[in-house]
Amino acid sequence: MRRGSGESKASVVKWRRAVVVHASAGGNTVAVISGLVATSEDRVREMIHRFNDKGMASLDPQWAGGRPRRITTDDEAFIVETAGQRPETLGRPFTRWSIRKLVGYLADNNQRVVGIGRERLRQILVDHDITFQRTKTWKESNDPDRDAKLDRIDEVLNTYPERCFAFDEFGPLQIRPTGGSAWAPVGHPQRQPANYNKLHGIRQFHGCYSIGDDELWGVVRHAKSAANTLKALKTIRARRRDGEAIYVILDNLSAHKGTTIRAWAANNNMELCFTPTYSSWANPIEAHFGPLREFVLNNSNHPNHVVLTRRLHAHLRWRNTHGSHPELLLAQRRERARVRAEKGHRWGRPNRQAA
Repeated sequence: MRRGSGESKASVVKWRRAVVVHASAGGNTVAVISGLVATSEDRVREMIHRFNDKGMASLDPQWAGGRPRRITTDDEAFIVETAGQRPETLGRPFTRWSIRKLVGYLADNNQRVVGIGRERLRQILVDHDITFQRTKTWKESNDPDRDAKLDRIDEVLNTYPERCFAFDEFGPLQIRPTGGSAWAPVGHPQRQPANYNKLHGIRQFHGCYSIGDDELWGVVRHAKSAANTLKALKTIRARRRDGEAIYVILDNLSAHKGTTIRAWAANNNMELCFTPTYSSWANPIEAHFGPLREFVLNNSNHPNHVVLTRRLHAHLRWRNTHGSHPELLLAQRRERARVRAEKGHRWGRPNRQAA
């Protein structure tokens, strides 16, 4: 029997029951009929007995309505909206919802009472892509020249990448055992000693990064200062000895923009492109400090600054010859996401919000 695609499921059930009755009237056995309609023999007997009792009415399926829905679409929308609000704004004396607390509020509020269990609430939140996440911080730049600075950084990065550099300090570097992660037998992790006496002071890594060459270098100094910044800028200028203009991206630290540094940069055809206030993420070198933290500092116990400096420079030599290593690129992406708190964006101006 050929059935059109527009026929309902009820017509299919009715047709199967009619086939059973017709085959039984033709003298076929229950076993033969069950094979014909692909069902059990008990089910065939049930159809035949019901036809004998009710006649043709037994061929029509009687669909049950089922249990009434307790959580409506409007209830779900209210649940999702409530989960996204801070409890303090709704008169509850805590800073975040737990599943238990949210269930209690939904069952006792003045706006819309929703009786729901904890597991069902968890399912609804998951269905609407609402998950329990760690809070992130963000900084808004109050620099009046923010847009002009970001535009200039984008311009030099896109127009002169082979003549564009970045500079910043990475630190403070301390001599202390630092936790991390490493392979170890189950239940026997590697351990680091506790250290309550920090007698070695701190250091600052003055890092320089070539955008076009993808090369990172630098020197460990005792402190941030205008003199150390000027030394770093001179190493950058030495990378392009042709005298043509070069561009250096750096932040607004006072040690970066003194009159001596500005005068030297102007005399040596170097443009200093300062990032806006509270916008260090606009500096491309920031992402490359992540691998230094991950592969040099984490899970380490350097005895002194001399050893730390040697291992830092050893990593820089490896990094500059393995710039496309997957683990290095992954550490850079993680650091970029951490300092920007914006997924999928490299540096420069933030993504424009949809109107």
